[in-house]
Amino acid sequence: MRPHSFSVALAILLTGMTTAGLSGPAEAQSTCGAPGKGSEGLGTSGWPVATPDDVGLDPQSLCTLAQRLDLAKEDNVHAVLIARHGKLVFERYFTGSDSHWGQPEKDVTFGPDVPHDLRSITKSVVSLLVGIAVGEGWVASIDQPVLGLLPAYADLSTPQKQGITLRHLLTMSPGLAWSEQLPYSDLRNSENGMDMAKDPCRYVLEQPVTHDPGTVWTYSGGTTGLLACVLRQATGKPLDAFARETLFEPLGITKVDWARYPQTGEPVAASGLRLLPADTLKFGQLVLDKGAWNGKQIVPATWIEMATAPQVNAPNAMFYGFQFWLGRSLVDRRTIEWIAGFGYGGQRLFIVPSLDLTMMVQAGRYGGQDEGGFAAAILNRYVLPAAKP
Repeated sequence: MRPHSFSVALAILLTGMTTAGLSGPAEAQSTCGAPGKGSEGLGTSGWPVATPDDVGLDPQSLCTLAQRLDLAKEDNVHAVLIARHGKLVFERYFTGSDSHWGQPEKDVTFGPDVPHDLRSITKSVVSLLVGIAVGEGWVASIDQPVLGLLPAYADLSTPQKQGITLRHLLTMSPGLAWSEQLPYSDLRNSENGMDMAKDPCRYVLEQPVTHDPGTVWTYSGGTTGLLACVLRQATGKPLDAFARETLFEPLGITKVDWARYPQTGEPVAASGLRLLPADTLKFGQLVLDKGAWNGKQIVPATWIEMATAPQVNAPNAMFYGFQFWLGRSLVDRRTIEWIAGFGYGGQRLFIVPSLDLTMMVQAGRYGGQDEGGFAAAILNRYVLPAAKP
């Protein structure tokens, strides 16, 4: 476990101790964390770029953030990107240890052209794909029984399981027994059982019913796995092919890797996606723009509204939508609500509709305590206070 140096670095900054560049000229400070410049007004990551002042962000706050990140290398942050009003204003990459979907850790120098695991942010991407399938009519309704959509598993039908709908999968409330509280290194973890199964869909559906569907939220990668099974049955295409045609290509995402189940070769829907950081940030902008990208509607606006609305209570005073987390922050006694995709190891995609802002943090804190706490601290202490309403 790596030491948590965030609190030390933050204490240095908050107690007024100086670090190099903090008292430099305003012009120099405004470039802290500036995105790399490309051509035709785009950054090296393909995003339109702007200065913080251009989009109503305090440049000093972002400069202080950049220096805090430099001081806290032991937090093993790999990338931080911030966009507002559709323009990239902050982009920083670091060198740190990383593990690609359970492989041994190694040091990686990250940059705009280096992909990173999304882990469970993949779940939020799958939600967008379900929304596309519903919008195109491949899936008639999210209130359909799951077993009715998966005829190959009719032998697993019971009166209780017949009541499980797509809505219950989207909100992680199907009532099926599932445990992801154990470390992912522990073979008793339910997700490990699904990943290693000869038939992952059958593995999930075989689990006993412990609660009435729709009554209890339980964190479950199995729900996302079943959503992928439904999408394949409905569209006739593997998840990765469907994603490429309907979501990735319209967003200009071409560098894609997807971890696969060892027994079947199918893409791992719950945690397997690997993308460039700036491409992951595009999902945040897509949500902000109600499913549209460059003027084209990719995901139905009605789906974005439902997917990012509170559907069920979740831990830590948060709500859960359709594979999206919903929370809030307090800044200067003002409540600011946000939407998020959370991924193991500290992967965090924050979406703040009231400020038209999205932030991506990627890290390698796999198995560490409070793995995403530093990302929330970045949002609450630096980014949200910097934003003018």
